[in-house]
Amino acid sequence: MDIRCRKTLCKYNDKYTCKARGILIKRSCECEQFEKKPGKMVDDKTKKIFTDDPPEYAPQRDSATISIDCKAHCLFNKEGKCVANGITLNDIKEKPLCVTFLRE
Repeated sequence: MDIRCRKTLCKYNDKYTCKARGILIKRSCECEQFEKKPGKMVDDKTKKIFTDDPPEYAPQRDSATISIDCKAHCLFNKEGKCVANGITLNDIKEKPLCVTFLRE
């Protein structure tokens, strides 16, 4: 499953790929697993995807190795599990938001 995260200050973020064992997307669409790591914020190169210096991504995760639980009222929420082909978490607020969210 493609789990892209633009929250570069999260300890689970490895080159824009989430490495958490599991993810819970709350009703508010925030990622519950976000844990701030010490240090400076890394520049989010995903904003410059079509430039001469594209971002380097870590490999995708096998969907069997991660559980994505979801409490949001979303089209991809099936009995508390995310069934999207992949999700993207953005760096909009204090906690990353699931921007794959589609209202039911």
